[in-house]
Amino acid sequence: MGLDYWGITCAVVVPGTLLASWIDYSQRRVPNWLNATLLLCGLVVQGLYFGAAGVGDGLMGALVGFGLLIVPWLMHGMGAGDVKLMAAIGAWFGPAMTFYSFALGAVIGGVAAVVMILSSRRLKHACSNLGVIMAKCSSSKTMFSEFGSAKSFGTTSQLLPYGVPLTAGSLIVLAGKVCGWWG
Repeated sequence: MGLDYWGITCAVVVPGTLLASWIDYSQRRVPNWLNATLLLCGLVVQGLYFGAAGVGDGLMGALVGFGLLIVPWLMHGMGAGDVKLMAAIGAWFGPAMTFYSFALGAVIGGVAAVVMILSSRRLKHACSNLGVIMAKCSSSKTMFSEFGSAKSFGTTSQLLPYGVPLTAGSLIVLAGKVCGWWG
């Protein structure tokens, strides 16, 4: 007896996203080969199980994942690997689950950022950096510039490997789907 769609999704997405998280944590990047493999496999499996409608759902999920993070990337607030990782997850999850995964990952990332700030005693720096980000967002001339970019803060901040909270949010949503906690 073969695996159902969500069984195969678990077999590929769980280790794939955990690997992406580990690489992001240790190297502060998510490799293109991994994101491309996850995305293409997602579209192929969608097609095998659900035909053209599945490929369409996978493409919409990838577009949602990409669309949710492309603006922060354009604003130099995160790496492109995180954007591509969310798109790759979307190819498996479809649009709704991708949105929920992103939202939960954003909450987890926010909590992680607060913990990182407080544990490193950088609250004063974080408030100052937030002021720079607010100034960046207040002008169309600086919004998409290097001014106020994540890397521009140097030693006054710690970069959060965003693939980690994105993976956590996605795996929780996937567990919810597999366990029947939601449609």
